[in-house]
Amino acid sequence: MNALRQEIRGRVRWDEPLALHTSWRVGGPAALFFEPADPADLAAFLADLPATTPVFWLGLGSNLLVRDGGIDGVVIATQRGLVALDVLAPGRIRAQAGVPCAKLARLCEREGWAGGAFFAGIPGTLGGALAMNAGAFGGETWRQVARVEVMDRQGRTRWRVAAEYEVGYRQVHPPVDGEAFVAAEWHFDIDSVGEAGRARIRELLARRAATQPLGQPSCGSVFRNPPGDHAARLIEAAGLKGECIGDAQVSPKHANFIVNRGQARAADIEALIERVQERVLASQGVALIPEVRIVGRVS
Repeated sequence: MNALRQEIRGRVRWDEPLALHTSWRVGGPAALFFEPADPADLAAFLADLPATTPVFWLGLGSNLLVRDGGIDGVVIATQRGLVALDVLAPGRIRAQAGVPCAKLARLCEREGWAGGAFFAGIPGTLGGALAMNAGAFGGETWRQVARVEVMDRQGRTRWRVAAEYEVGYRQVHPPVDGEAFVAAEWHFDIDSVGEAGRARIRELLARRAATQPLGQPSCGSVFRNPPGDHAARLIEAAGLKGECIGDAQVSPKHANFIVNRGQARAADIEALIERVQERVLASQGVALIPEVRIVGRVS
């Protein structure tokens, strides 16, 4: 990691605080932080990287808890250099991994296409949404994916069709380990009435603002919904709304959100996640599974 080629055009920083790049505003440093200028720059960087160096991919830092000890190896941030969003044909778009989900929702709204409004409720990038089959308001990322472009650790790219992936609720199993999403193509219904699509976007955004603590740092939903139930209902039934550890708090507005009231550490948030799991299991008999990804070293 100390001998990067001169051809690299993106930004490279050592010991970069990841609290600056996560929606919870917590997290220790990345040993090396790289923002590629574009996919070709990313490929050149990966081709130079030793195979033993750990790589972690970062979008907008939502749905992610980085522990206070930070992340060893390389963090590759996609939200600056992988942001192309192109209309290929009516109802067919190609988007790179760093595109915010909300931008895709706005494109569907503008074009009057059905099926993309739910992306307005996902606070991350399309790369992260593809990796976990993110969803909101009853919609899921992979339902209209035609194919995806992936890049391996040697910087080589290829396209894979959606049928090559095993996709479930908030989980995606790739055919080959070690490939990262760099772009995807989606198909949307072009028979939608434009104003109806715009009204749907407004309705979903209004519902999100009314029910979620958007003004405070959070990761989005912390736990998966159990079959036939909602994590928020179970957490509230366990009497945990407003529960705190340090400055980490179960949101009084939405029980499946944990917010940083200002000075929370990652350790506070992780401890609160564990407390919620323990209390819900003891009082409701349900084992909640985190939707948020927890990574890094304990300080």
